[in-house]
Amino acid sequence: MNLSASPAVSLELPDAAFDGVGSRPFGIYVHVPFCATRCGYCDFNTYTAGELGTSASPESWLTGLCRELDAAAALMNDRAGSVPTADSVFVGGGTPSLLGGDGLTDVLNAVRGSFGLTTGAEVTTESNPESTSPTFFEKLRAAGFTRISLGMQSAAPHVLAVLDRTHTPGRAVAAAKEARAAGFDHVNLDLIYGTPGERAEDLDASLAAVLEAGVDHVSAYALIVEDGTAMARKVRRGELPAPDDDVLASRYERIDSVLSGAGLHWYEVSNWATDDAAECKHNVGYWDGGDWWGAGPGAHSHIGGTRFWNIKHPARYADRLAAGEFPVAGSELLTSADTHLEELMLKIRLRTGLPADVLADSERAAADQLVVDGLMVVEHDRYVLTDHGRLLADAVVRAIAA
Repeated sequence: MNLSASPAVSLELPDAAFDGVGSRPFGIYVHVPFCATRCGYCDFNTYTAGELGTSASPESWLTGLCRELDAAAALMNDRAGSVPTADSVFVGGGTPSLLGGDGLTDVLNAVRGSFGLTTGAEVTTESNPESTSPTFFEKLRAAGFTRISLGMQSAAPHVLAVLDRTHTPGRAVAAAKEARAAGFDHVNLDLIYGTPGERAEDLDASLAAVLEAGVDHVSAYALIVEDGTAMARKVRRGELPAPDDDVLASRYERIDSVLSGAGLHWYEVSNWATDDAAECKHNVGYWDGGDWWGAGPGAHSHIGGTRFWNIKHPARYADRLAAGEFPVAGSELLTSADTHLEELMLKIRLRTGLPADVLADSERAAADQLVVDGLMVVEHDRYVLTDHGRLLADAVVRAIAA
C-alpha cells in the first residue's frame, strides 16, 4: 500500500513512541460502525443503513479495514523494526454481530494476516443477542474467537423499551447458553442500571437472569444521559426523569452484593469475573497502559504515549484509505503529567489498586487521608478502593490529584 501520497492528516509519531513496542501488552481494537437501529441513550460512532444510504457498506468498510491493518503493520515494522503480535483483539461497535459469522471471520483473518496473534490470544466480539444463533457462535468458535460479550442491558421489557433496545428480555440468556454450548468458556453480559422507570425488582430480575445464564463475566454501567442523544432530548423536555445519584448508588451496591455472593468478584469498578482467567485481558491492557491499534471509523489508538484517532464517517474513512492515506483525524502526544493523571484515573479503579510509589509526596498524603476517611485501604503498598470508595471513585481521583 502506498502511504506516501501527501495525506491530509499525516500520522507523525515520534521515534520515542516505538521504544519498547512489543514489550508492553499490544491489542487490536476493531470498530464496526453499523447498527440495525439507534438506541436512544447511545452516543457511539454508529450508523443505521438509512443514515448511510449508499455512501458506505459493510463491504467497503471491510476493504478499508484490511487496508488500514496492513498499513499499520507496515508502519510498525518500519519504525519499530518488527510487527508486534496481538495479545488481544476486541471487535466492538456498533453491532459487530450484524456482520454474521462469516463477516467476523473475515475480520479476524485480516488481523491475523497483518499483525498475527500470540499463542493463547484473547479474541472478543460484542454481539446483540437478536443477531446471534447457535450457527453464528459455532462459526466464531471455529474462526478462533475465544470470548463473547452480549448486550443484555436489562431483563425488564419496559426498561428495554426506554433504552430503545430491540431484543426480547429472554434472548440474552438464551444467547449466552448457545455461546457456551458452542465451546466458549468466556462469555460476558452487559447490564445498564438506573434507567428511568427501573425498579429494584427489575434489577433483581436482571441479576437472576445473569446468574441463570451461567456467564463468567459481567459488566454493569450506570446509565449516563449523553448530550445530543434522543434520551437527552426526552429528559430536557421532561418526558423522562434524569437518573438519580442515590438510586444509582443503591443499584450498584445491590449488583455487587448479588454477583459477589454468586462467585463473581470485582476486578474493576464496573466489571466482575469468576477468576483471573475470566477477566477481559484486552481491557486490562488499556487500564495498565499498554499499546493498541484502533482500526475502523472513529477508532482510537495509543502507541508509546501518543494517542491518535480516525475519521468518524465510514465513507470518508474508506475513501481516505483508498487514496493511500492513513484515515487519521487527529493526534496528541501525552505529556508526563497527562500520563500520570491517566494512571491515577485508571489504576485506582482496579482491584489491584494504585501503587504507592507512583505518587508524589502531596498525592500520597492525600491518599493517606482517604484511607482515614474510609474510601481506600492499603494492601501490599497499594491503595485499593473500599466498597464505599468505589461509589466515589472519580472524587477519589480528584482528591489525590488536586
